[in-house]
Amino acid sequence: MKNRMKILAASVLILCAAVIGFAVLYFVRGDGKNKNGLSGTKRTASKKTTQKPTQKPEKKTYIVVIDPGHQREQDTSEEPIGPGASETKPKVSSGTSGVSSGLQEHELTLQVSKKLKKELKKRGYTVYMTRTTADVNISNAERAGYAKKMGADIFIRIHANGSESHAVRGALSMAPSKKNPYAASLAVKSQKLSRMVLDEYCKATGMKNRGVMLTDQMSGINWASMPVTILEMGFMSNPKDDMAMKEKEFQEKMAAGAAAGIDRYVQELESEEDR
Repeated sequence: MKNRMKILAASVLILCAAVIGFAVLYFVRGDGKNKNGLSGTKRTASKKTTQKPTQKPEKKTYIVVIDPGHQREQDTSEEPIGPGASETKPKVSSGTSGVSSGLQEHELTLQVSKKLKKELKKRGYTVYMTRTTADVNISNAERAGYAKKMGADIFIRIHANGSESHAVRGALSMAPSKKNPYAASLAVKSQKLSRMVLDEYCKATGMKNRGVMLTDQMSGINWASMPVTILEMGFMSNPKDDMAMKEKEFQEKMAAGAAAGIDRYVQELESEEDR
């Protein structure tokens, strides 16, 4: 009897030990739940690493300074043709006038420049003008200096042409050559700007494209410190060009074409920077 009791007691002890062992193993493995339904063993919550989306850098706002050529009264006093030059030229000439329209060049350039400013602002540019009236006295060197002061990325000078022959017509642009003693470092970009502005201008207006003229004799170019172009919009000595440029609707096309050229130049500039 005593042996039977001992065996029974031993069996109970073995059974209890097995139950306790199973319970410990169950909770250690993390399969058990406490009364709150949470894991019986403490777990460290895995932290999700949320990577912030890469932000694109803000698009640069380009600054354009427009120089409406000439003014009501010319200034024949002399200024150096470029920084440190001994050669001089009149500070600002009177410009030409329309053979049929009777419009003065300084009037036409201001009319178109105002429309160009409006068009460029609409396209997102910051725009300044060297003059907004005819009654000023600003030399060509001072106009380039103003562009620098305003932090211009692009300096576009608006002019109209004249010739002894009434048959000559069309538009051209001007830029410094690579041998320019004052602005050689600007030559490549200025020539590209000049070509693109002229091409888009002629495309928009139907004006004959007379190409880019390289010159080292223009004070407003030589004193520039950023890419610069002179757009000679057409010949006021040619009746057809002259009367077309006088019309408001045509001036809108002129402004849109020049702005499209600046757009092209900026897009290519940004494309080169991304490479």
